[in-house]
Amino acid sequence: MLYYLFGYNLPGTEMLMLILAYLIAIVFALMSHELAHGFVAYKCGDKTAKLEGRLSLNPAKHLDLWGSLSFLFIGFGWAKPVPVNPLNFRNYKRDMAFVSISGVLTNIVIAFFSVPLFKLCINFASSTNLFFVFLYYLTMFLVVINISLAVFNLLPIYPLDGFNFINTFLKYGNKFSDFMFKYGSIILLILIITGLFSFAFNFVANGLLSIFLKFWGLIF
Repeated sequence: MLYYLFGYNLPGTEMLMLILAYLIAIVFALMSHELAHGFVAYKCGDKTAKLEGRLSLNPAKHLDLWGSLSFLFIGFGWAKPVPVNPLNFRNYKRDMAFVSISGVLTNIVIAFFSVPLFKLCINFASSTNLFFVFLYYLTMFLVVINISLAVFNLLPIYPLDGFNFINTFLKYGNKFSDFMFKYGSIILLILIITGLFSFAFNFVANGLLSIFLKFWGLIF
């Protein structure tokens, strides 16, 4: 991913603004995603994340070293999973579903409200003011990264949120879940390395972005 960013072939100071904006957008997206899981779990009766200091706006509490490096170099990464104890939930299935989908919904909301900011900042794309250039890249990456993170996590493959959400409503010990628990991580790795899911991923991500743009286009 860093190679892709350097491919922009920009002047040194503008390239610095681009990379800084990219890093901030990644940290914010990952942190918000994990914080949402922990906060919703807390509201559902589970204090595990709070007791372990994960209901924090401190990025260091959420970022994983290898996941962050992976995001930088290959465009795919992860944060530290928020610890959750479903036994503390007031309603297991309902609350587990809420916690599972909360991270995805948070990324979608951030992307949704970043779109109008990006549209406003498009005018800064050719600015000579580095702060305005930074705002342009930051809002662009907030849209792209949050949509990408949301769509990716919707895949019904263990250990992603999409699988956890679906698994909540399935009978215990069903064949699909057992298969995913056993081979999900391998399947996910194959899909990432080979790019087999890239077409569907791009279709959904671009479709979501198009919906956001059309909605905000009705306002301004």
